Amino acid sequence: VQLQASGGGLVQAGGSLRLSCAASRRTFDTYDMGWFRQAPGKEREFVSAISWSGVSTYYADSVKGRFTISRDNAKNMVYLQMNSLKPEDTAVYYCAAEWHSDYADPGSYNYWGQGTQVTVSS
Repeated sequence: VQLQASGGGLVQAGGSLRLSCAASRRTFDTYDMGWFRQAPGKEREFVSAISWSGVSTYYADSVKGRFTISRDNAKNMVYLQMNSLKPEDTAVYYCAAEWHSDYADPGSYNYWGQGTQVTVSS
């Protein structure tokens, strides 16, 4: 499956962005999906994940209450609504598909999209 992330940009602290991830495969609705981010000089870290049905969602403590993950299986899309953005949210954000053990472990995912840059100014 090919994944295409979009929606990044430059925003002031306190602002909002919505990231989108488009998947190419018709079996998208069988994939659990995740969002990760990587800041310069840091390891890739878990942000959020959603089960194939959308029933279960998971968040890193650092984004809980500010970010919301959702999906539209009819459109093969996953979204990450990011509110109350902080400068420390600045990173390249990646979407990933089909985790097989641990939704928070990047090594657990089979497919990755290219990243989209999010920059939050103070």
